[in-house]
Amino acid sequence: MPEYRYQAQDSKGANVRGTMNAVDEADLQKKLRTQGVMLLEAKPTKRKITLKPLKKSELAVFCTEMGTMTQAGVPLVRSLEILAGNESITPYEKDLYTELRDRVVQGIALSTTMERLFPAFPPLLIYMFKAAESSGNLDVTALNLADQYTRENQLEENTKSALVYPKILMALIVGVVLVIFGFVMPKFQELFDQMPSLPPTTRFLMWISDFVANYWLGIIIAVALCMFISRILLSVPGIRMIVDTIKTKAPLVGKLNKTIYSARFARTLSSLYSAGIPVDRCISIAKQTIGNMYVEKQFDDVSKAIQGGEALSDAIDKVDGFIKKLPSVIRVGEETGMLDKMLISIANDLDFKAAQALSRLVKYIEPVTIVIMAVVVGFVMIGVITPIYQSYAAIGAG
Repeated sequence: MPEYRYQAQDSKGANVRGTMNAVDEADLQKKLRTQGVMLLEAKPTKRKITLKPLKKSELAVFCTEMGTMTQAGVPLVRSLEILAGNESITPYEKDLYTELRDRVVQGIALSTTMERLFPAFPPLLIYMFKAAESSGNLDVTALNLADQYTRENQLEENTKSALVYPKILMALIVGVVLVIFGFVMPKFQELFDQMPSLPPTTRFLMWISDFVANYWLGIIIAVALCMFISRILLSVPGIRMIVDTIKTKAPLVGKLNKTIYSARFARTLSSLYSAGIPVDRCISIAKQTIGNMYVEKQFDDVSKAIQGGEALSDAIDKVDGFIKKLPSVIRVGEETGMLDKMLISIANDLDFKAAQALSRLVKYIEPVTIVIMAVVVGFVMIGVITPIYQSYAAIGAG
């Protein structure tokens, strides 16, 4: 229920101020009357929410619960109240769902409210719910979206999990290098100073050791600044375009990224097309879920081609960033009249292939990082042992 801030008067004529939850002002007045208080003025409490996109996992839970409760015949307002009262959600979700409920109580459509709360809810969810409100199948639509967001979240989580071990190895390499050059190498400084000459590898190692020992704080600050500046640079459209272009063309990861982009696009397009949304509108929404500016930019030409009467499969075939199987499947779907089913089928297939490709990529990364660590440690050992061995050889010769 919406929260109202009210001003009232009790039986003794004293002013009373406070807040109370009520369906509307009439309900508030009724509740105050039972307490022997007469309502003078009431205003809805305004909650300031800093809007940010919901995570895929949060969207999956939202759609699952909305679909399940709607299918069970629970009224929309009551469903939103139950969602907002869930103890497992974050405070941001609670405020967001409460705002949804308050506006629905005022007679505003759920999809319209979601649109006004952008970017909390993605365009796909908004347009799918808008189509479902017209057709009356909100429960089916919500459950289908729940399955889609669950799959996308699972792929993202699998990607993060697969990269944990390589990240640990890289952090270990950095830690080993810092320990060697910051603490181990300085221990040999006095010994090396007594030697008349040192091999080039040893001189290079000692120079790095001195630099790390003297400027370790500056190195940490420089690394932090580089990370901060790189994030700023990635927000620049021109640089983001270059980076996203490299993502589609880089060896190994390029094919994996194309598979992921194709799966995202196919699944989203299938959901929108099956909801009865026009193809040109489906394209403009589906491209926003790809996650690559280089690929999304090419859809300006795709939209023009479709508006000019060109087949969707032919227009998609010109996009650089999708696997070649995607336009072929779309062409079969157009010819058979089963475009939505063909798209969801290839999306499931591509998700499976993306998971396999990711697993293979991690298997390549792991030995590479181990080899790098072995090379670094071996180079240091050579730089330390070589002058000591030469010193013993000189003593033996003398």
